Amino acid sequence: MTQGRFGRRAFLAGLTALPLCHAALGSSSASARVVVVGGGFAGAAASRLLKTQEPGLAVTLVEPAETFHTCPRSNAVIAGLAEMPALTWSYRGLEMLGIRHERQAARDVDPVRQRVQLADRRWLDYDWLVFATGIDFAFSDVEGHSAELAAERVPHAWKAGAQTLLLRKQLQAMPDGGRVLLSVPGNPYRCPPGPYERASLIAWYLSRHKPRSKVLILDAKDSFSKQALFQEGWQQLFPGMVEWLGHADDGKVVRLDAKRQEVECEFGSRHGAEVINLIPPQHAGALAQRIGLVDASGWVPVQPTTFRALRAPRILAIGDACIAAPMPKSAHSAHAQARLAVAALLAELRGAATPPVSLDNTCYSLLAPDVAVSISARYRVAAGRLEEAPGTLQLSPLGAPGTLREQEAREADGWYQAIGQATWGARP
Repeated sequence: MTQGRFGRRAFLAGLTALPLCHAALGSSSASARVVVVGGGFAGAAASRLLKTQEPGLAVTLVEPAETFHTCPRSNAVIAGLAEMPALTWSYRGLEMLGIRHERQAARDVDPVRQRVQLADRRWLDYDWLVFATGIDFAFSDVEGHSAELAAERVPHAWKAGAQTLLLRKQLQAMPDGGRVLLSVPGNPYRCPPGPYERASLIAWYLSRHKPRSKVLILDAKDSFSKQALFQEGWQQLFPGMVEWLGHADDGKVVRLDAKRQEVECEFGSRHGAEVINLIPPQHAGALAQRIGLVDASGWVPVQPTTFRALRAPRILAIGDACIAAPMPKSAHSAHAQARLAVAALLAELRGAATPPVSLDNTCYSLLAPDVAVSISARYRVAAGRLEEAPGTLQLSPLGAPGTLREQEAREADGWYQAIGQATWGARP
């Protein structure tokens, strides 16, 4: 999952697109306590922005990990193009800014008394809470699947880490002539183009090491992000190797038989494979569910001008956990939402007007090490709802010359390095 659009320079320019007031907070607000739960792209970016824009704030990041492995670039690790250190960022850069890092999980939140309970049962009081806990998996939506099976035999690898390496090892062990089955859930889910980038890079690996093998994509949808670009790339780069079945062709997986290495789809078709990469349906994390932040969709509804949670006014919900459609759930979207939420919060603390909405998403997808396709868009608020700003959608042209595809692949790396530095600021 590699995201970006015009590389490092455009991303850095985007950081300044949203005006932030730099006037100091009043004395009554200078000691405001902000707790950030979750240290991914959204939470880490919000922590950094809060502390750098207003050093007097008491900012606490609640995140049990000492390092973070990004989903962007993880498909390259699966295909053997990179190693885990390429995905790894440290919280040391945030700590050096004066952000307090509580290295444990949040156990509970009391929105009425405005406090967060840590795993060790201590409570942290807050004036504002930034909720950035990301996704969780609905394993029960696929009969026979479980978190244990995902960790041991049928990885989703949709949170980078041990399952990323497990899936790579399974591909390496698979005999030439075997089949890789990739199951894609219905919308919404983290990184909409990610499964198709994964299929592309797996096909690239197989074409060089196991050329008689096949990739089967079973999809719960009848269309997907950048579909024409991906399918054109598969035909050009890996002819006959990648097959995609959408919902109309019985592509929605509803049952897993791990012992037989087989899945069953909604209308009864069955498919076996030597390697099964089953990405389950998703929803906001368990903590959001437990404290009542979500609605019937399973995600956290927010005010689009501030990203304040509709069900808890002192909580800002950003990143994958929130509902921000039509923005996709992506690293770039998460960072953009962090910028807007922080700007809105600081404006309120300073008694200033809420800043204008400036949100964007950009996404690169690799089809091969030196071949990438891209999409980008900007978003505005109209009639109280987010919408794609007319005329801002940009998509790689079909049949683009090889030099453009190679340039996009290089710029994807520049984007990744830029957003990592802007979010965490340090490697381990």
